[in-house]
Amino acid sequence: MFYKSTVAFAALLLSALPANAQQSFTVGTASAALGQKATGYLEVPAGVDAGTNIPVVVVNGAKPGKVLALVSGAHGTEYVSIIAIEKLIAKLDPGQLTGTVILVPLVNIASFEQKVPHVNPIDNKSMNRFYPGKADGTQTERASDLITKQIVDRCDYLIDYHGGDLDESLRPYAYWGPTGHSEQDRVSKEMVLAFGLDHIIIWSERPTDPNATRYLDNTATVRGKPSIVVEAGHAGTVETDDVNLLVDGTLGTMRSLKMLPGEPRFIENPVWIEKLSDVLADGPGIWYPLVKRGTYVSAGMKLGTITDYFGKVIAEPRAPVSGVVLHVNAVPSLKKGDNIADLGVVAAHTP
Repeated sequence: MFYKSTVAFAALLLSALPANAQQSFTVGTASAALGQKATGYLEVPAGVDAGTNIPVVVVNGAKPGKVLALVSGAHGTEYVSIIAIEKLIAKLDPGQLTGTVILVPLVNIASFEQKVPHVNPIDNKSMNRFYPGKADGTQTERASDLITKQIVDRCDYLIDYHGGDLDESLRPYAYWGPTGHSEQDRVSKEMVLAFGLDHIIIWSERPTDPNATRYLDNTATVRGKPSIVVEAGHAGTVETDDVNLLVDGTLGTMRSLKMLPGEPRFIENPVWIEKLSDVLADGPGIWYPLVKRGTYVSAGMKLGTITDYFGKVIAEPRAPVSGVVLHVNAVPSLKKGDNIADLGVVAAHTP
């Protein structure tokens, strides 16, 4: 009798609460009631190295629905992707939104503040290579573990944002990773076509072990969440056209997911890329490129020259395949293993 009356009393109290209070959504310290926007942090605790606070925003739509995660800044000097999420924080109106959007504008705080490309300077690890993370690992691994639990596991869809780092002159493109699960692949393909970038990499050879997924979007994909990767921006610049590609593309994908009003416009006849080919430096030197981002090269074509510090030519890297230059090294500095260029081989058939 006491149990029944207690349950009834609790139900009565709940029914007396405003609807917004009953449908709040919380990520880290950010908690937004229905129809509200809130900011906070994912608090990564200290462990074998320092802790960090990753900014997070929750936009909880006036109408309940699915959850979309937008994550940027794993590489803190890929500035266009970070600024695009900042723009979206201001632009998204909870009153127009069906469902919930989680926005993470900057995962790699130390990289951003110290202007260090590619890695987290705290532990010298890329913050998009250690998913699903480890609660007792280094800062990158602990952050990845928290993002997996707080964001990936709680979203229905995910978009991971990147771009050309300080040393990368990159043309915009997206990644789409088919899984063989027809419905999941249908949704993710619609997401990437609605985003509107005109070059799309078919990323089919990725880890399938949920305990070793490496990449953020792959972590979501393996867990059954339709996900895509989008890239724009080059060599530390923040150009309006590049920012708009990511902002407008996000809104287009949200329309395709029925999270925003309006009809999406799908990109027609994108260039599908079926294979990537990296050209790496054999050793240190000074790089003089002969090709630009977005141009097409044929197999055997010279991409540039590398000299020693006295001006003597020591290497003339050539294209191992025919394809489009997705990005090329943007600075003269080279060390062994640096990526000189990334070439995309155009698919023979539309997937």
